[in-house]
Amino acid sequence: MQELYVSTDVESDGPIPGPHSMLSFGSAAYTAEKKLIATFEANLHTLPDAQGHPDTMAWWKTQPEAWAAHRVDLRQPDEAMRAYVAWLKALPGKPVFVGYPAGFDFGFIHWYLVRFAGESPFGFASLDVKSYAMAVLGTNFRETAKRRMPKAWFDEGLPHTHKALDDAIEQGALFCNILAASRGAK
Repeated sequence: MQELYVSTDVESDGPIPGPHSMLSFGSAAYTAEKKLIATFEANLHTLPDAQGHPDTMAWWKTQPEAWAAHRVDLRQPDEAMRAYVAWLKALPGKPVFVGYPAGFDFGFIHWYLVRFAGESPFGFASLDVKSYAMAVLGTNFRETAKRRMPKAWFDEGLPHTHKALDDAIEQGALFCNILAASRGAK
């Protein structure tokens, strides 16, 4: 069964799940050849006993358009995560979680999947785009930043908007371009 790279972006109101809530998430499933197979997105109600972290909430005040986009068409976390599991299982391949940074995004997705759906089709593993770029470029981790990556790795017209699905599509294309470069393809 082929691997599908499920680029996922999370927007939250704090640094960790539980005390803070995932506001929204978006996933874009790509083949290794950069074919976008399917997308999923959900805006979520906040957790009942959670609060926004003051630093994160101060940052959101600088992003009013993105904040507003995350607060419409809200779904209950249990319903959204069950639908997400069904979507992942219906994909025509084995899902591999891809994030930028994976440590943050995967932490929220894994916690919400286990808490509200009882399982994670991703298992316990995630692929971090920055770490992969570091390996391909032969750079140190802290010097591996988007501004230092080859321009050819970025697709024009794919903005980073802080809207979860937009960012998932953008970082998924970036990952596929790095994958192609590492394999000697264009």
